[in-house]
Amino acid sequence: MSSEKPPPLLQLESVRVRYGQIEAVKGIDLELHPGELVSLIGANGAGKTTTLNTIAGVLAVAAGEVRYRGASIARQPSYERLRAGIALVPEGRGIFTRLTVEENLRMGAYSRTDKAEVEAGMEQVFGMLPRIRERLSQVAGTLSGGEQQMLAIGRALLSRPRVLLLDEPSMGLAPLVVEKIFEVIQTVLKQGMTILLVEQNAHIALEFSHRAYVMESGKITLSGSGNELLHDPKVRAAYLGDL
Repeated sequence: MSSEKPPPLLQLESVRVRYGQIEAVKGIDLELHPGELVSLIGANGAGKTTTLNTIAGVLAVAAGEVRYRGASIARQPSYERLRAGIALVPEGRGIFTRLTVEENLRMGAYSRTDKAEVEAGMEQVFGMLPRIRERLSQVAGTLSGGEQQMLAIGRALLSRPRVLLLDEPSMGLAPLVVEKIFEVIQTVLKQGMTILLVEQNAHIALEFSHRAYVMESGKITLSGSGNELLHDPKVRAAYLGDL
């Protein structure tokens, strides 16, 4: 019986991304395998958000390759990547503040035609996020920060992704809300989701991650299991507040 690891579901090979003349991502290699939670940690400005936006197709690759399920998607537009199963929950949530909660959720399923399964997906989201069901008719911009984050995650899940890209899901939220957000992340992970997480709270990110990468000034400088990096002296000193 073969014990070979399955091929990556998502893979970045020597990827470079530029803003004009400024190179924000400098030839990184990164991979996600099916069912993994992988974290990308680093200081502000390290290139983490740029990396997620590049995978989602929001930003163009200047050089290198992005592969999904073995095929190149480096030149594929963002809407095609979403339909193929790559969903981004952006930093700042990116909800439609003037639409209702229900309208926001249904925007996540706008490209789907399987109406019965969309309704079943709505019920699954409500099961994980009961506060969202209670606020279906409420204008999304009037939700609390935590509720908006939950709505953004629920909207992404309704696109039925295979890969979920989460950019700073705990930013600005109270500890109890952060705990709830990570309960939801664990739930979708157990359902078979593959997740790439950018998270300011490096401690909680590494605790939950199968593997992690450390990014500094546009480069991957360290990688390993979440537990290895959680106990790495350099990581602890730089990102976990240890002296």
